[in-house]
Parts: sequence; structure tokens; C-alpha cells
Amino acid sequence: MLQQTAHPLCLYTYMAESNFIDYVKIICRSGRGGRGMAHLHRAKYLPNGGPDGGDGGKGGDIILRGNRNYWTLLHLKYQRHVFAGNGQNGGVNRSTGADGESKIIDVPCGTVAYNAETGEYLCDVTEDGQKVVLLKGGRGGLGNVHFATPTRQAPRFAQPGEPMREMTVTLELKLLADVGLVGFPNAGKSTLLSSVSAAKPKIANYPFTTLEPNLGIVSYRDGKSFVMADIPGIIEGASQGRGLGLRFLRHIERNSLLLFMVPAEADDIKKEYEILLNELATFNPEMLDKQRVLAITKSDLIDEELKAMLSENLPEDIPHIFISAATGEGISALKDILWEKLNSEENMLAAVKRDELVHRNYDRHMLASDFANWEDEEYTPAEDDDELYYEEEWDEE
Repeated sequence: MLQQTAHPLCLYTYMAESNFIDYVKIICRSGRGGRGMAHLHRAKYLPNGGPDGGDGGKGGDIILRGNRNYWTLLHLKYQRHVFAGNGQNGGVNRSTGADGESKIIDVPCGTVAYNAETGEYLCDVTEDGQKVVLLKGGRGGLGNVHFATPTRQAPRFAQPGEPMREMTVTLELKLLADVGLVGFPNAGKSTLLSSVSAAKPKIANYPFTTLEPNLGIVSYRDGKSFVMADIPGIIEGASQGRGLGLRFLRHIERNSLLLFMVPAEADDIKKEYEILLNELATFNPEMLDKQRVLAITKSDLIDEELKAMLSENLPEDIPHIFISAATGEGISALKDILWEKLNSEENMLAAVKRDELVHRNYDRHMLASDFANWEDEEYTPAEDDDELYYEEEWDEE
């Protein structure tokens, strides 16, 4: 009987055709401010009308807005240039120019923005309707009416508008969940998620069946519930790019509890657990501060005597439990352990520091690897406004 394996080309083809897009790179540009007007009032029988130049309009902003109706960044994959409108120039009779149109980018809740050039953290959108100004538009220049003084009653200059701001931004989606599942391929993560929630992830008997994260709402007693996240399997050497790498680990960075899953048929359960822990430390050492629970899956394949023997060699620093999603063994007890950990005082105190984990700067090496095959479209940059002011030709009559 031939063993089914996932060809690497098939994996990347599936990911390319999948609707789940968790990171994009877009070029954003705010609007420049309009020029102030340098003008003297002209009217019949009014020889010295004085300055009446209006102010320029404000340039448009680039705004991120959380939208719970989005669950992926797919809509931004094909709209990679977001340019706001420029402010209009000021007019005569102290007329203010129109403000430029601001551009609002709707993103799913849990989206983090980074500067694609430096990897600097910019902002985090976690709530529905939350608005964050990513790039501010330039202020409009002042008209010459603002520069009139008793000794300079007819100023013939005005202020230019502030220039636009341009930035290449990386948007990264980090799913919001309470419990994150961590394990090797075929450890039973998707099977557990499908048995404790209404989620229907793809389940098959070959490695890397799960190619994109899945979320499920786990029901508990008295109408209580918590969210569980299933990510693709991790293998030894994932930090060096083996398998699917570590790119999906961003989705469990926000989780307050990590559920490590190792099958009972593994040669050395403790060793596999330590390999997974090492890969997490390579990705982000702060993830080791999260609470952890070890679940030994597929326990229906072993008897009670073998369970007792395996328990003697399991890690002592974390609680463990034998479960079987196929027979339901240990599932209720697992829910009790997870709920107790989620509502423990230690977890509440850790939640205060959780923002420090999410709001770290992006590793530039990881940023380069994520977009190694990204083809940037060509565009024409805006002309720089180098003039400090401009004057108007006046009729001396």
C-alpha cells in the first residue's frame, strides 16, 4: 500500500488558490495640503481692498477601520495602492479650499500594521468599528490674509500646503482566540476541533492536511464558551523553513493558553513536546510565558497499563491528560482544565502584559522571507512640492 504524501508544489498551489490571506503589502499615500492663496481684494470704488487670500484644504488621511464582516485580507490582495485625495488650493474672498477625500481601509479584527521598510510596529485594530489614522494628510497652507500686519498691509505671499506622506505597509492578520492548538502534522488537532465545536476543518490521513488556520467556538457548561484556534502542523526545523515554516504561528500569539497535542503512538512524547517548545521559542521567546497544557491524543489505541507507564516519563511542569476525539474519552475533563486555566488569576495577570507580545516590531529577516516572491506593481510617485511660497503678479494701476 502506497503512503500518501503532500507534494510541496501542491501545498503552495493550494495556498495560492485559497481565499484565506493573512498578510498583504500595500502602498499608502495620504493627500497633500492645498496652497494658500496670495490675493488682494479688487472691487469698484475700493482702491485698497487689502489681502483676502483663503487657506488651502487639508489632504485626505489613510484610515484603518475594523470590520467584523471580514475574516481575511483577500480584498486587499488586488487593491495594493491606496491613495487619498489632495486638498484644493485656497481661493479669493477668503475662500478655503476643499479638503481631500480620506481613504478608509476595512480590515478584519485582529489586524496589525507594520512599516514594510523597517519592520516598525504601527498600530493594531482589534475591535469592530475601531478607526486608526495610519497616515495623516498634509495641512493646508495659510492664505496671505493671515500675514497682514500694520507695517505690512499687503503681503504678496502665502503658505504652501504640507506635503503628502507615503509608506509601504504590511498588514498582518492575527486571529483572536483563547486556546491555540500546537502539534506535529497528524496529531489530531483538526479532529479535536471538529469534535468540540461546530467547525468542519479538512481531516485526512496524510501530513499537512490543514493548510490554513481554523477557528471554532467550544461550548462549556451554563452557556459559557471559549474560542479555539487550529493552525497547520509544525515539524522539527520549521524555524529554518521546513514544512510550512512558522508563518502561521502568528495566529496563536494572542492566545492566552497553548494546548500541545502529541499522539500516544509517538516514540517519545516528552521529546516531541520539547521539539515543539523549541520551535515556539525560536519564533518568539515570549510565547513560552503563556500557560500550557499537554494532551496525549489517540489514547483509545493504548490500554490503562500503558497510560500509567507513559505518565511516568511526561513533563512535570505542565498538566497532562489522555484524550480521544474519536471515542470522546477525556474530552469533558479537557474542557474543565482549559476553562480553569483560562479563568485563573495567573492568566488574568498575564493578560495585562499581553499587548507587549503583540506590539513588538517585525523581524526584518522574516519580513523579507514572507514577501520574497512578491511582485510589486510599478507606479508613478507624486512630484515633490519644493516651492516654499509663490507670489502673484499685481496690476499697479
